[in-house]
Amino acid sequence: MNFKSLPQLLDYFREESTCIEYYENIRWGGKPVCPHCDSENPYKTTRGYKCSNNECYKKFTVKVGTIFENSKISFRIWFASIYLATNHKKGISSVQLASDLGITQKTAWFVLHRIREMLKDKAPKMLGSANMVEIDEAYVGGKEGNKHYGKRRSLDNPDLRNDGTPYKPKTMVVGFIERGGDVVLKKVPRAVNYEVQPLIDIHVKHGAKVNTDESHIYKSLKINYTHDTVVHSAKEYVVGNTHTNTIENFWSVLKRGLYGVYHHVSDKHFERYLDEYANRFNTRKLTNQQRFELFLGQSESVLSYKLLIDK
Repeated sequence: MNFKSLPQLLDYFREESTCIEYYENIRWGGKPVCPHCDSENPYKTTRGYKCSNNECYKKFTVKVGTIFENSKISFRIWFASIYLATNHKKGISSVQLASDLGITQKTAWFVLHRIREMLKDKAPKMLGSANMVEIDEAYVGGKEGNKHYGKRRSLDNPDLRNDGTPYKPKTMVVGFIERGGDVVLKKVPRAVNYEVQPLIDIHVKHGAKVNTDESHIYKSLKINYTHDTVVHSAKEYVVGNTHTNTIENFWSVLKRGLYGVYHHVSDKHFERYLDEYANRFNTRKLTNQQRFELFLGQSESVLSYKLLIDK
């Protein structure tokens, strides 16, 4: 198998039995393991497997303990959804996915969020071991001029709307990107040093070379990093090898995707979308099939609809 397009993938995964065998090999490497007790000696039944451990003795299929758990959608549709969601550079909306695959928009929305659950980073990613790291912040939200009068900031008090109710600012995202390498995205409550600096310490190796703009939130970087800045307010964008153009280019992809494809992203699910864009970017050098198999190998994460919509 060596698929390079969606039709090739669908041609290969015509039968559900082929899909199940393929996923079992991805997940278990040909040796089934009980997801309830981790026993390595289950036996096959007509509908899946049953654990041979007397203390467990539970039935299961390859879907149990994964993003596919309790899903009635065929693996063929799931695989097509994963392929589309991870190969579209700016993402794909639930409305478009539903139209493409013949499922309801509600189902497509749930499928896409389960895929984002699969794309979540399981461990902190450390940058700066070899190349320069660029750090910058972006603000996601509607333009002030497009808001209704009562929802705009008051000129007298920027923290309040004109009608006296609390004003909701744009969502701030801080991004770390290693030139030629990976990107890490984190939602931040406010643009202050004590919110951003701990994230930098987690995701950027001490001693690394770091480029930022002149923002005050990076004032402590010189303590643990080799820190150079460009002064954007003075129209200074590149000084020798010092710039933040790589992360700026990434912001353009992120914003065009969020505004042009999804239009609106709720605060509750915002970080799931960040994981989606970061992981799609970080696997840009892989082939379609390599990316598909990599993400399938990270699918052992359960997300119920109740938990997804719970407030």
